[in-house]
Amino acid sequence: MFVSFPYSTDQKVAYEQLAEQLDALLSGESNTYANLSNAAALLNQFLERINWVGFYLRDGDELVLGPFQGLPACVRIPLGKGVCGTAAAQKETILVPDVHAFPGHIACDAASRSEIVVPILKNGKLLGVLDIDSPELDRFSAVDQEGLEHVVHTLVAHLDN
Repeated sequence: MFVSFPYSTDQKVAYEQLAEQLDALLSGESNTYANLSNAAALLNQFLERINWVGFYLRDGDELVLGPFQGLPACVRIPLGKGVCGTAAAQKETILVPDVHAFPGHIACDAASRSEIVVPILKNGKLLGVLDIDSPELDRFSAVDQEGLEHVVHTLVAHLDN
């Protein structure tokens, strides 16, 4: 499931190693866009069977496209709309096994079949979301959710409000 280097074959351990690597990569850098860019690149390298990984950042009542890896994407998503906007509005991770079954799904890439969106919260304030798409149905598991929530928690320590 994961890129074989330098991570463990145990998914939980691999996510822990990823969070540690992210923390080390971002240490000493305060620029939010630089940190989000490196986080997107690291996740793109780490995760297999995905076709898009990146961030949407809160701007008023919308999410605006931030650093990402993948095909060009939707630029603005209203809070409460689509998977990203819903996860942002609810401030909860949403794991979608089949995006075509999600009411109001916003299709940026027709190849995407499943998705996970993790809200980025700092001191209760919504900063944005981490969005990951896969061309496979049911790509993301509860272990992925737990691991990616830990990665986002690690990332938040390196982000300004």
